[in-house]
Amino acid sequence: MINEFKSFIARGNVMDLAVGVIIGGAFGGIVKSLTDDVIMPVVGALFGGFDFSNYFIPLSSAVNAPTLAAARAQGAVFAYGNFITVLINFLILAWIIFLMVKGVNFVRHQVEHHEKTGATPPAPPTADVRLLTEIRDLLAKKDDPAAAVPTKL
Repeated sequence: MINEFKSFIARGNVMDLAVGVIIGGAFGGIVKSLTDDVIMPVVGALFGGFDFSNYFIPLSSAVNAPTLAAARAQGAVFAYGNFITVLINFLILAWIIFLMVKGVNFVRHQVEHHEKTGATPPAPPTADVRLLTEIRDLLAKKDDPAAAVPTKL
């Protein structure tokens, strides 16, 4: 059973998944900071407030607090501002992932196209082949009286 577990863990796709989850967590932190610290203040300023998270509708007449945390302590509230914040975070994350996938697909398409056409550059000739080519060209010029033979090699 231990050997089976080792072979399961050592499989490439399990390791790729682990790396993806770790990178995804770090990427999520970056996107959260981008939305919370950069985008949401601008969006909030455009719509008349700095932060959507404190937008709510009290569902009880006992709720009269100005902040969401205090209102939740007083009673039931409909916290639509928090939903708007999460929705905008999701849309930004989805857009960034879309752009990343589009970029990877573009690069993959370019590589596949390059492989299909077989447009690999020719390998540079070795020093021996270059030297023999130069000797052949010099001998051809020597036989041709109209061609000037260089004095230095």
